[in-house]
Amino acid sequence: MENPLVVALVTIAIIAFSALFVIVEFSLLGARRHRLEEAAVTSRSARAALRSVNELTIMLAGAQLGITACTFALGAVTKPAVHHWLTPLFEAWGMPAWTADTVAFALSLLVVTFLHLVVGEMAPKSWAIAHPEGSATAIAIPTRAFVWVFRPLLMWINAIANRLVSAAGVTPVNQAAVGGQDAATIRHLVEHSADVGAIEPSFRSQISSAIELESLEVQALLKPGAIPTGVPPEATVADVREASVRTGHLRVLVYDGDAGTPRVVHVRDTLLDPQDRPAAELAREPLTLATTTPVHEALARMRSTSEQLAVVMEGDRFAGVVTITDILHRVLPGGTESAPAPA
Repeated sequence: MENPLVVALVTIAIIAFSALFVIVEFSLLGARRHRLEEAAVTSRSARAALRSVNELTIMLAGAQLGITACTFALGAVTKPAVHHWLTPLFEAWGMPAWTADTVAFALSLLVVTFLHLVVGEMAPKSWAIAHPEGSATAIAIPTRAFVWVFRPLLMWINAIANRLVSAAGVTPVNQAAVGGQDAATIRHLVEHSADVGAIEPSFRSQISSAIELESLEVQALLKPGAIPTGVPPEATVADVREASVRTGHLRVLVYDGDAGTPRVVHVRDTLLDPQDRPAAELAREPLTLATTTPVHEALARMRSTSEQLAVVMEGDRFAGVVTITDILHRVLPGGTESAPAPA
């Protein structure tokens, strides 16, 4: 290819494609999911960007394939053309043929490397980092089309890469952490923000506690040595009322004689019954959680079933109870002093 205009146009196109693939990499890694979700309500491009975030490894494989192809294309088109133009110029300056050829080769390699590195990679990378959501949205549709065409090849490449990663003892992931940040990073940002005065110190523990819900298990909420309010299996309505008055708890456990899962009776269910009625007749099956249940899952289940109290079991052994108040105390330490006693 000796026509300078054609070479210039092809080079510009190759560098533009390289910049596009670089933007794909850095914009998808930096984009905040919640911002894309907000924009996706009215924007087709934002919806495409959100789909790209949800299959991150395939998109990154496509970006790497595109960047590699652009590198080869520059080496096949631009570098030989520049080399071909410079060699006779240096020979005209009096250089020996082999010297002119060597210098022309080195300069053509330098020119191509500069164009690819600075114009095709570093500049678009900086723009994508500065505007992750905007850049991810801007290039979402064309890059989705590219990935659709090459998906079989990309999935094959990605599968090989995942096997290599697994062989190294690392679990492959298919999408970034929510919002581009993991819990440890967010916790660090909260601590730093409190230290520099960007947020009120009183909010530090509350935000950190809320972040912990992602990994915290129900067993961490159980109070060592605490004995939940309960009555034996042969207890009567009078015993339930007495236990409620003594502790201030509205929900009272009715223990199983075989040390199985206790049941629960609410004091209001006893108001119209005679005092000698067996409490077991009014007791109902409680919401049961394992000790390893994540707190955020426990909270979701308690809200969906409108339960204020859940019985925690460790296998077949009764471990204790957790209440909505216990979770609030963990998330909002110091902010629930006026809350009623658990259960």
